Amino acid sequence: MEGSLNGIIVPLVTPLLDNDKLDVEGLERLVEHVVDGGVSGVFVLGTTGESQSISFSLRDEMICRTSKFLGGRLPLLVGTSDTSMSESVRLSSVAEAHGAYAVVSAPPYYFASGQPELIDFYETLIPKLGLPVFLYNMPTHTKVSFAPDSLKRIADNPKVIGFKDSSANGAYFNQVMYEMRDRQDFYLFIGPEEMTAEMVMMGANGGVNGGANIFPRLYVEMYKAASVGDIASVRAFQKIIMQVSSTIYNQGKFGSSYLMGLKCALSLLDICSGELAKPFSKFGEQETAQIKKALDDLRAYPLLKQPDKVRNNRSLVESLSF
Repeated sequence: MEGSLNGIIVPLVTPLLDNDKLDVEGLERLVEHVVDGGVSGVFVLGTTGESQSISFSLRDEMICRTSKFLGGRLPLLVGTSDTSMSESVRLSSVAEAHGAYAVVSAPPYYFASGQPELIDFYETLIPKLGLPVFLYNMPTHTKVSFAPDSLKRIADNPKVIGFKDSSANGAYFNQVMYEMRDRQDFYLFIGPEEMTAEMVMMGANGGVNGGANIFPRLYVEMYKAASVGDIASVRAFQKIIMQVSSTIYNQGKFGSSYLMGLKCALSLLDICSGELAKPFSKFGEQETAQIKKALDDLRAYPLLKQPDKVRNNRSLVESLSF
């Protein structure tokens, strides 16, 4: 796959009809939606993709069908994180067989590893993989964070081509960027969309933003503005991104409100099913009504109402104010 990954990589949701059945038609619509929205790549089986809640057979199907629907138009990144190294290797082989660009690997969870164990794990795993590797920092779920010097050591292997950080710790991510400052060929991506513009302006390659499932053009235009230091535009886009975050992702008192809100919004937009893998369930009537209101409010912005008809960045910014 030629070209650069710089920009917005969408961490695709896994559309479900029930706990172990893929919403195939919804997946195809979702893929077309994000491709049309201008994203730079597609990442399946990450946190937003509920990878640790779905069966291995469903993970395999998600890789296969997403690759088919993409048809080589964008790089496909595949999450292969698991508590079992053997299963991580097997999933990586499936990804390779279906033409993935790279795999994305978070540390094994459940048992918390120390930094020496983390380094040893990856120095053992990486030679077994046939694809380039992105390391994935998600300490809230894995109970371990890559120390910047550990990351640098693991990345001495040329197969390690990038890093995605979802710690939501700006000071930490700046330390990582400083530690990797001599590696111009190394991709650095930020997960939390609320921080993406700031980190791009500080030197990150882009964001892996869940909201790009719903409004891909918003996050793409935010990245473009941040990458050229257009502060006025960034402020305008950031206002909408914070509105997405504070409404779509924060309904109800659930630990899974982010996923539930994201999938509910996609269902209301008739893109794919709103079902979640167990132990989670889709929203009830009250929360769904709140998500519908939030979407209606957001789609009052011309950028979100007609994303494919508005191209000029300056006209976009001028259209953001009522």
